[in-house]
Amino acid sequence: MERLEIENITKLVIASLQANANKGDGFEVPVGVSNRHIHLSQADVETLFGEGHQLTKKKELMGGQFACEECCTIVGLKLRAIENVRVLGPARKATQVEISQTDARKLGIKVPVRESGDIAGSAPIAIVGPKGAVYCKEGCIIAARHIHMSPADAQKAGLADGDYVSVAVDNERGTTFDKVKIRVDDSFTLEMHIDTDEANAAEISTGNKVKIVRKN
Repeated sequence: MERLEIENITKLVIASLQANANKGDGFEVPVGVSNRHIHLSQADVETLFGEGHQLTKKKELMGGQFACEECCTIVGLKLRAIENVRVLGPARKATQVEISQTDARKLGIKVPVRESGDIAGSAPIAIVGPKGAVYCKEGCIIAARHIHMSPADAQKAGLADGDYVSVAVDNERGTTFDKVKIRVDDSFTLEMHIDTDEANAAEISTGNKVKIVRKN
């Protein structure tokens, strides 16, 4: 193979890699700050709120979820508690509690950063409702930051479900969030979900916009 041909092929490969690395660059995403909340199994709904109880819809959320009228108290070690934690519906197969690192310290428990649904081996937590209480041997997590996208938005950004990107906050704090997972589904609207600790550190709130700066 001629040297010139090798050089040309090398340039094409490098250009392709750079194009892939820069997918999504500059794509704006609105922020949704996620406060502590609870997902309950139907069995736990009935333990906490009474036999046959169905969750009461308060506000529609994306992906078929909704904020409920129901709230509970969560309890950690040494009976440290946080009251009025919102339940999200519909009922799930397994109960899951999502909190921030600040909440974890208040409750006195060590909580892993996980994707929603990945609760195996996560932190224990007790949940107290008006009719009863449940103790979960696992199920308490700090939700990993992520971006919800519809297929159309993903196509515009040049990204796919499962990709990871870095996201920049253009304000006086100048924060960059790495390892932000892209989640794509027909039921999703464009939004980056972070917890209250992350939002406070970057001085951003729900409705603010951030930019994807590179693909990880």
